[in-house]
Amino acid sequence: MEKDKTDKKDHILDVAERVFAEHGYDGASTRMISGEAGVNMAMLNYYFGSKEGVFLAIFDRRITSFQNVLLSIGNDESINSWEKLDKYLDSYIDKVVTNNCFHIMLNREISKSKKTDLTDQITDIIMKNVTVFQNIIAEGIKKGDFNKDADQQLLVATIFGTKNYIVNTPHISSKVLGFDVLDAGVQNDLLKPRFKKYMKTLLKAYLQNENDNNNL
Repeated sequence: MEKDKTDKKDHILDVAERVFAEHGYDGASTRMISGEAGVNMAMLNYYFGSKEGVFLAIFDRRITSFQNVLLSIGNDESINSWEKLDKYLDSYIDKVVTNNCFHIMLNREISKSKKTDLTDQITDIIMKNVTVFQNIIAEGIKKGDFNKDADQQLLVATIFGTKNYIVNTPHISSKVLGFDVLDAGVQNDLLKPRFKKYMKTLLKAYLQNENDNNNL
């Protein structure tokens, strides 16, 4: 019985992702979601309470487990700062370089200029991933592994900004990179390995202390 409930909730959230990606938060409705999911409004409201509840449930499902992966990397005392950075970049790039509905939905909402309670909640959720990255950099500087003069805030803009450019402007980035960044096969075979190598090389050059031969 519990499995049936979970399967039904997952089905509703799968449909809701697609609806939010296509219509945006403001353009979507619970009636639209319930209709496309083939469930009645009473069931949707029972599981999620409201449109905002559905939206945040999607985030919780997609992001919570990934945040735990990143946190485990940041808290791993058995590896050094360079190894943490290496593992973080691998995990982050593998997860976010994709054209699924969730990322379309996410990018649509966080790019809005108008601040709302919902965008604040989304920002707080996303910042947990950013904070893990910031803590890895700060710890590496404190330990003397990374250049003490590194601009920690602009490092955040470098990694997340590059990702946003590639993922959020696919028609331009496809022209620049020379392949279709929306193609799943291309993402796995070409884009992700290239992105990882670029970011690791770039951050190593920037963060490395003089005469330091550590490798990512």
